[in-house]
Amino acid sequence: MDYRLLGRTGVRVSPLCLGTMNFGGATNEADSIAIIHAALEAGINFVDTANTYNSGQSEVVVGKALRDRREKVVLATKVHFKVGDGPNDEGNSRLHILKACDDSLRRLQTDYIDLYQVHRPSMEIPVDETLGALTDLVRAGKVRYIGCSTHPAWLVMEALAVSERLHLARYVSEQPPYNLLDRRIENELIPLALRYQLAIMPWAPLAQGVLAGRYPANQPFAADSRAERLKGSIYAERVTPRGVEAGTRFVEIAQRSGKTPGQLALTWCKDQAGITAPIVGPRTIEQLQDLLPVLEMSLSAEERSACDEINPPGGVLVNFHNTSGWLKTPIA
Repeated sequence: MDYRLLGRTGVRVSPLCLGTMNFGGATNEADSIAIIHAALEAGINFVDTANTYNSGQSEVVVGKALRDRREKVVLATKVHFKVGDGPNDEGNSRLHILKACDDSLRRLQTDYIDLYQVHRPSMEIPVDETLGALTDLVRAGKVRYIGCSTHPAWLVMEALAVSERLHLARYVSEQPPYNLLDRRIENELIPLALRYQLAIMPWAPLAQGVLAGRYPANQPFAADSRAERLKGSIYAERVTPRGVEAGTRFVEIAQRSGKTPGQLALTWCKDQAGITAPIVGPRTIEQLQDLLPVLEMSLSAEERSACDEINPPGGVLVNFHNTSGWLKTPIA
């Protein structure tokens, strides 16, 4: 397997990262642990969670699954979103970050987090306060590396500059939404990452199932699909007529290629310039098994060209930045 460097660190990670948003929620604990162990056995050594996934239960389940194999895994989690009723139970302040890290360590049953990520920006908090708190966690041995998620390119650059100027820990990664339906990170974030050796771990590489054939045109949503289960949610907003039409065209390309739609979507994302490891978040063991062959797959020039015809480089058909909190441009 082609293990890839995590940014400019010396850490090597699998070209797919196991996402755990379903674990402890839509996927019960036993099945979640089975999926984690199957992914590790297949060679995936990169696991991503967050302190707010299923009110912390994702971290609990991940901690149980990795209890006897912690040293074999590059473990990532996140901080930012609200975790309590108090005014300081959210955001990127020093007060919140230090407490949230200790809480994550307890749930994960570990002494250290390999990659601790700022889940979203807090525009009202100076980045030096956030980086200062993260630096102290690194110096205390609780965190190995730091990164961010769904930040605009300009804010990532500001953080890199502040880290250099104040001799603080430096972001080694960014975790943005990225798939064939929303390619906007290719315009600024990817060039930034390539220039400054920043790892990119995209979330929603299957476009929340739209590219995996989950939402056929002119048919009701499947009862167990996220858009059906969470009607009116941010997830449902991402299943649009234009996206479904593009997904239908994409499925046809996959059928001609001999890959499943999920495999083609994930391979496309994995092999794009600047990408380190797309995050795959299976709900079932069958979904994981369908995607594991992507670890060894590559995209042909014909497949890449056909995908570009659906949505060209830098383009957007569906807004997957609808949880960013900073991007204001509406998508028709």
